[in-house]
Formats: sequence, C-alpha cells, structure tokens
Amino acid sequence: MSLSRTIGVLGAGTMGNGIAHVCARAGFNVLLCDVSQPALDRGLATIRTNLSREVAKARLTQPEATAAEARITSTTSIEALVSCSFAIEAATERFEIKAQLFRDLDRILPAEAILASNTSSISITRLAAVTQRPTQVIGMHFFNPVPVMKLVEIIRGLQTSQATFETVKALAEQLSKIPVEVNDAAGFISNRVLMPLINEAIYAVQEGVATPEAIDTIFREGMAHPMGPLTLADFIGLDVCLDIMRVLADGLGNPKYNPCPLLVRMVDAGWLGRKSGQGFYPYPSA
Repeated sequence: MSLSRTIGVLGAGTMGNGIAHVCARAGFNVLLCDVSQPALDRGLATIRTNLSREVAKARLTQPEATAAEARITSTTSIEALVSCSFAIEAATERFEIKAQLFRDLDRILPAEAILASNTSSISITRLAAVTQRPTQVIGMHFFNPVPVMKLVEIIRGLQTSQATFETVKALAEQLSKIPVEVNDAAGFISNRVLMPLINEAIYAVQEGVATPEAIDTIFREGMAHPMGPLTLADFIGLDVCLDIMRVLADGLGNPKYNPCPLLVRMVDAGWLGRKSGQGFYPYPSA
C-alpha cells in the first residue's frame, strides 16, 4: 500500500510536533491536530525554532525549511483528517485517551487508512481492538527529540498485517529513520529495559545510596551513557516514567516493575522534571 502525501498527526506536544516536523521535512503535507489553538501555536513555534536550528547547522537550506513549515496545517478538528490515508496519534500516555482517539479516527478516516500510535508502552493489540480495522493498526514509537533521534520502534499488534508493517517500515525510512521491528508486549523493548533502570536509580536515591549527581556521573563516565538515568528521567518527564512503570507492572505482572515510592511522591508534588522546572535537578528557565 502506498500512502497519500498527507499525514495526520494527533497531538502538538513534544512528540507530536517532532513527528510533524520530520514528516514535513520529508516532503509530506501534515495536518497537525490538537484540542486547543494555544497548544497548536506552541507546537508550531517549536517546529519553527527547530527548523531554524537545522538551517544554522547546515542540515537544511532556508528555502527547504520554509517549504517544510508551509506543508504543515494546524487544526482543532479531528474531522479535518478525513482525507488522510495515514494518521499517527501522539497523545498522553493513557489508554483511555488513546482508545477514544482511535475510535474517532476509525470512524473518520477512509477504510484503507492505517492508524498508528506513538505510544511508548501501551498495547497495540488493545488499541486495535477498539477499531473495525485491527489489521491496519500499528505502533510507531519515535524517540525524543524526534528530529534528531534516528530510531523508530515499529510494533506489531496481534492482528497487524504484513502489508501494514511493510508500509509503515517504508514510511520510517522515507523519514530518514531506522525502523526496528518489535512484537507487542508491555513497554516493547526500549522502555521495558530503560524504565526499570531509571526506577532502580530512583530507589538508590530514596535509600541514600548516592546523590542524583553521583549516579548520573557513574553512568556517563563509567558506562559511556550520553546522560545519566536521572537526567534522562527529568528530560522524559517523571509523570511519563511513572505512567510507563505502571503499564509495565500491570502488563507483566511482576513486582520488580512497581514504581519507586519516591517517583510517585515527586509526581504527586508536581515535580515532573524539565517541563515543570523541578525534578531530580532544578530547571529555573522552565
């Protein structure tokens, strides 16, 4: 199956605007949808800033950046996606929210359209089950920051067809990404391995084994990680980390995936990392 030149992206937040950016940069027209105009305005401003950064680094010419920005149209109406043959959802990491969006997309989009989710942990099989087209539902998990990171996990649900997989794999390659096939399981591969590492680092802080600075230094200098697990947790968002740990605990049924109580308390306090101005480290400019 070949896709039309218009891609729908649901959600103009960090992941959604990044996905819209790379799709437009690759020559696709993009309908970027969110529930509010201010959210869309923030997303479009981020895309403009990131395109300008690529121009400054000679990764794009100014005419290419201008053309990419012009290919993005924003809307607060999901009905506007009616002509898309492909839509990717990048909403909050909660099953109920994503499931409702998939019901809406299933109702609105053409029968042959593919529905994808950028979920980092939620079952693609469960999302597919709320639609009338489970063979055309797939996971397409990008990594943050989307314009920079090359990897995309392509997640097959139980009923995802080979044709759907091949189409989405080809799309990822058109976006200059590296697609990796993963079967549907809680957390897939990336977060099934990463989140318990972050969670254990938080336990080490809670138990007074070491400071966040010491833990992060060990991983940067001793294990060649570009950033330590607690800096990364702040970058991802502690609320997102907590949501994923709960999905892992529910989906895999093993107490080793239970979120650290300190992580729960920090999220309850509104300490979400960079986006809130406070996580394991302060971010005064947030």
